[in-house]
Amino acid sequence: MKISGFRILQGVVAALCERRRDRWKATSSAVIDRRYSAAFSLVEVVLALGVAAFCLIAVVGLMPVGVQTNRNAAFQTAATNIMAAIVADLRTTPAAATTSPQFAITFGTDKTLYFDASGQASASLSPESRYQLNVRWNSAPTGLQYADLKVTWPASVDPATATPSGVVKAFAAFDRN
Repeated sequence: MKISGFRILQGVVAALCERRRDRWKATSSAVIDRRYSAAFSLVEVVLALGVAAFCLIAVVGLMPVGVQTNRNAAFQTAATNIMAAIVADLRTTPAAATTSPQFAITFGTDKTLYFDASGQASASLSPESRYQLNVRWNSAPTGLQYADLKVTWPASVDPATATPSGVVKAFAAFDRN
């Protein structure tokens, strides 16, 4: 059974208060000895500080994990937003057109795009590129188009030869009738 640092500290403080109350009861009828009722003993203070230090070290030890989790969530959210923009662009392309208006993706032709931190797309890898989007088209019956979309980061890592830090994948179907 795990006991949190706060629970331990709470128990120590309760025990100290009870000890002082017991001392007060024992000396209330007799003459009060001020040496024992004036403050906590050095052992009690050191014990309380040790428990508090243990709790703080545990909390500080979790900080890097929380920062990394936050960073990963931000990257994944940005990649998902890029993918949603691509799918929206492909869905709004008129049936008579073969190329999407915003990102110039041609239906049926595989394409790789690179995105910077602000979401601006480019056809070539640049030092500012943060995400790489790969659109792969699958064969389908007449009028239907199927696309595998994959956003990876960092953009400089080729997913075919190395493992990227993060990946978001989606499969989308488009009715071109």
